[in-house]
Amino acid sequence: MAKPVFETKFTSLPLLHKGKVRDIYQVDANHMLVIATDRISAFDVIMPGPIPNKGALLTQVSNFWFERFSDLIPNQVSSMTLSDLNLSADEMEQAIGRSVIVKRLNALPIEAIVRGYLIGSGWKEYQSKRSVCGIPLPANIPLAGKLPETLFTPSTKAAAGEHDENISFAKTISLVGEDIATQVRDVSILLYENAAEYALSKDIVIADTKFEFGLDEKGTLTLIDEVLTPDSSRFWPADEYVPGKNPSSFDKQYIRDYLESLDWNKKAPGPALPDEIIKNTQAKYQEAAAKLLAK
Repeated sequence: MAKPVFETKFTSLPLLHKGKVRDIYQVDANHMLVIATDRISAFDVIMPGPIPNKGALLTQVSNFWFERFSDLIPNQVSSMTLSDLNLSADEMEQAIGRSVIVKRLNALPIEAIVRGYLIGSGWKEYQSKRSVCGIPLPANIPLAGKLPETLFTPSTKAAAGEHDENISFAKTISLVGEDIATQVRDVSILLYENAAEYALSKDIVIADTKFEFGLDEKGTLTLIDEVLTPDSSRFWPADEYVPGKNPSSFDKQYIRDYLESLDWNKKAPGPALPDEIIKNTQAKYQEAAAKLLAK
């Protein structure tokens, strides 16, 4: 296994953006190099240490879904490879196995969140208001229960250290226009339901997920960023799933649960993670990737 990459340092390409997990460099006017580091965030705070090999696993899983969905929606992946770039040996070591060269697109200012099960903040709201993100729901849905229908609950896209905010579909229309908002909603639900059916065949329940989209020069909606990874989704072991109980998971909910047990105000800096939490998180990500990518 390659050594962990907490942050990248390139001199051959200009840095465009450093996100919670990904470092993005400019390749040329039309392409970017996106590197998934081993950083992990929780409650919108970047933890101070890496989860080894996490970035490589996220890249493998995202690339799998990009390929699977290629007949349903265009994606950001370009035909360029690292060998097309004039990288130093050190830069190549930082990028190999955890990077992709993507087309430069106009990213939409929203996150397309799709929910199939009642959990997390949705469960908290449901208990007090019998709704999720303002969408009314029937009574008596249990914790982790399957929703009557897939819900599209978009949010704003916050900068590192800030919090995303749920928004209505009307607000989404005001941000991106009715045509794009409708396309985003419909394709997000389509992709989620396609993925959920596939994942169930691999003994994984996908409770919810987050998609991001951009527009190309022709205004074509395009799938970008990461897709259905343990960072952007809740993955539950299907053989352990029981409605009414808080499920175990293959995703970073494990770290959230640990952090909830601490006396921490959920503001930066994040607390150092114990070795056991790091190793267990790495194992969960590895298991999820192995199940999803198994032939």
